[in-house]
Amino acid sequence: MTNLVTEVADTVSSTPDSVALSYDGTEQTYETFWERTGQFAAALNDRGIGEDDRIAIYLPNLPQFVTAFYGALRTGSVVVPMNPQYKAREISHLLSDSGSKAVVTLSENAEAVAEVQPETDVETVVSVGAPVESATDFEEFLADEMVPVVKRADDDVAVQPYSSGTTGQPKGVLLSHHNLASNTRSNTALLEPSINHEDNLIGTLPLFHIYGMSAVMNAAVFTGATYYPVAEWDPKVVFDLIESEAITVMYGVPAMFNDMINQPNADEVDLTSLRFVNSGGSSLPMEVLERFEELFEISLFEGYGLTETSPVTHANRPSARRKGSIGQPVENVDAKIVDQDFEEMPRVEEGPIDESEVDLDDVVGELVVAGPNVMQGYSGLPEANERAFTHADGKRWFHTEDLGYWDEDNFVYIVDRENHMIITGGYNVYPREVEELLYEHDAVADAAVVGTNDDRRGETVKAFIVPAPGYEPGVDVTEEAIKQYTLDNLAEYKHPRIVEFRDELPRTTTGKVQKYELRNDS
Repeated sequence: MTNLVTEVADTVSSTPDSVALSYDGTEQTYETFWERTGQFAAALNDRGIGEDDRIAIYLPNLPQFVTAFYGALRTGSVVVPMNPQYKAREISHLLSDSGSKAVVTLSENAEAVAEVQPETDVETVVSVGAPVESATDFEEFLADEMVPVVKRADDDVAVQPYSSGTTGQPKGVLLSHHNLASNTRSNTALLEPSINHEDNLIGTLPLFHIYGMSAVMNAAVFTGATYYPVAEWDPKVVFDLIESEAITVMYGVPAMFNDMINQPNADEVDLTSLRFVNSGGSSLPMEVLERFEELFEISLFEGYGLTETSPVTHANRPSARRKGSIGQPVENVDAKIVDQDFEEMPRVEEGPIDESEVDLDDVVGELVVAGPNVMQGYSGLPEANERAFTHADGKRWFHTEDLGYWDEDNFVYIVDRENHMIITGGYNVYPREVEELLYEHDAVADAAVVGTNDDRRGETVKAFIVPAPGYEPGVDVTEEAIKQYTLDNLAEYKHPRIVEFRDELPRTTTGKVQKYELRNDS
């Protein structure tokens, strides 16, 4: 029997006076933090909320998120994290589908909760911020007493996040206590030495997303480190925080690192307190990686994971790294590249490969993974669960739907999402390859490549470009210049036949380009 919170209880016992949370000049020791989680748990119990009940947390990165998260788990409840940028229409599905009985929300979002509440099972609404009539203030909600940690089985569900839903309604992902605990332990061990009580972790990744929740928040409180939540991404604020608080560990997404290298004063910032910086969430352009390392003189390690895998499956680390790769599988995770018949694809000797020597189509397959971090399944979706898994070799393999290849040292190289691949005139085009080239152009600050309908070719390649500062579309950089640049560097069928300049690209809160929006606009 286990409970994710048991790991935190052990930390509190060993480091009660250490700082657990630091936000906006206010600190909470582990002892104080633990007391507040117990008071939150007791308040839930007072309202008849307990084991297996769903508790939605609809907050940005604030100390109250951390308190509510571990407080809910203390009662055996299941946390349903929700993007604080969602509107009423979007949270209606999440609350209804999960059957959440309580919601912890920002005061400014309480109206959205009230709007959909009659259609849901929500009985209790707790708000953070200015008082609102439809909710109980967070501090007033806390009980005077604490309750003990409820025992849970390894495979009992702890968190029910929702997939991004790029191809339909978001799916509830059932992650158990063991899923999250095992993956958090694997992540903390990537560093040398492992994350420990002397580390300061900056919370730039949103806590509603499993990446920020597991790889950062859980990693901090499991090890007695200090967690610095950042409520809203701002590279200038992050620069100041890293310097003033001697931040040692940062996890982010490529869009964040791209923002950092494009700040006007980036070459004046001192980030040398950082001993580990990790990029995940989407593919990291090589140009961004190399510019980051050149500017700040620290290594940027790329990793990989999915909501369904708690999330990390692969990572580069100080002891084993290849640029352009997502790394090797983390501890206890198995992975392989397979074809449509679930047969292993041949390995290359060492990646990344030179396409003039190896045809991508001869080595690229789907990445599948197995291990204790892999989800229990999607909530209430038996058909989706059947499609998601293949049982083979005594293991339960999860289909990531990401395409890539592997080398003899078990490093994996992601080429693209399966549903992003463009087939033009019978040829396969992997958008990431074109995007990598575009990032190398001086006039390009951001880029995305999609397929758009073409009567003759089936699909044709279209590039969306955000010009770098100082480059005016049509004057300093033109559509024809971008096309010629790609023609000079790639096979003819891969070059974008359409180029569109944008002020910005549509992105999710976690930094992924919303390619379905770009395709819909084409």
